Amino acid sequence: MRTGRPKKPIILSDQEHEQLTSIVRSRSLPHGLVTRAQIVLMAAEGVISNEIAKKVGLSAQSVCKWRQRYLQQGISGLHDELRPGRPRSVSDEQVATLVRKTLNTKPKKGTHWTIRSMAKETELSRPTVHRVWKAFGLQPHRQRHFKLSTDPFFVEKLRDIVGLYLNPPDKAMVLCVDEKSQVQALDRTQPLLPMGLGYVEGVTHDYVRHGTTTLFAALDIATGKVLTRCKRRHRHQEYLQFLKYIDQNVPEHLDIHLVVDNYATHKHDKVKRWLAAHPRYQVHYTPTYASWLNQVEIWFNIITQKAIRRGTFRSVKDLVSKIDQFVNHYNKETQPFVWTATADSILEKIKRLCQCISETQH
Repeated sequence: MRTGRPKKPIILSDQEHEQLTSIVRSRSLPHGLVTRAQIVLMAAEGVISNEIAKKVGLSAQSVCKWRQRYLQQGISGLHDELRPGRPRSVSDEQVATLVRKTLNTKPKKGTHWTIRSMAKETELSRPTVHRVWKAFGLQPHRQRHFKLSTDPFFVEKLRDIVGLYLNPPDKAMVLCVDEKSQVQALDRTQPLLPMGLGYVEGVTHDYVRHGTTTLFAALDIATGKVLTRCKRRHRHQEYLQFLKYIDQNVPEHLDIHLVVDNYATHKHDKVKRWLAAHPRYQVHYTPTYASWLNQVEIWFNIITQKAIRRGTFRSVKDLVSKIDQFVNHYNKETQPFVWTATADSILEKIKRLCQCISETQH
């Protein structure tokens, strides 16, 4: 019987055997590499090529190929060779032109570029424009809002409030206080269509207004819990009532640091007189146009997204009831927000933003 030219035997050292076994046992390496390591191990044990081919599901010619590659190059020969692939159809100059147009120009018939309009302008395909934009992080369809504070004491107020967050005073409670006004009790004109398999929840585009409420909230930065009260209006009278509610719910032995914005209600003469009569209160005003420094704004966003925006309310009383229900559940499982930004890091970010604005005006 003719068996062909005899194969050169594969003799493995202990180290080579250990490396190949490690490759075979790996769950993260490519399947092809694992199969080739199996071929070499079986060949070293004297298994013939046809038998190896049946066990690994390859042809006998492929088994012989990888045996030979291992004999010539060792373990490095088992890895795939780099393939040239199709040559690039878009030159560096075309990519640079696309990026420059995206950053420095606007279309004649719109406020921003779209993939279709840019593809037509540059005579490139839509997938090419999309890949380049994604590679360079370009998003002409999106905007990010900002507002620089004009407060002359911005730096001092920033350091004061951030200092409270990062190093809260002993035997004191830091409360971030604000009100969310004009919370509407909206009722849809027709019943909701429940979500099902293959389709989303259905709501009518129109609604009926049943009135509004103002949600006052005080966030304890140490625990994340909130004290809330809903009022019909948001005058200084309601704010003062809320301060008295806070006073009743905070232990008497604790000082109270209030972080509030510059809304006129918070600086009313009657409010100032009440605070002066209660010396355990210290008020820290955020800089103008810097409501993002007040942590209670984060909580307002949470309750808006989870309990108000998609809610259906038949009356203001129903709205207030569901707000109270959400707050009760929230306080049972709450955790404090983790504030990590230092005053210096915030100022450095604002400095970069100012430089960017300055450069665009030249």
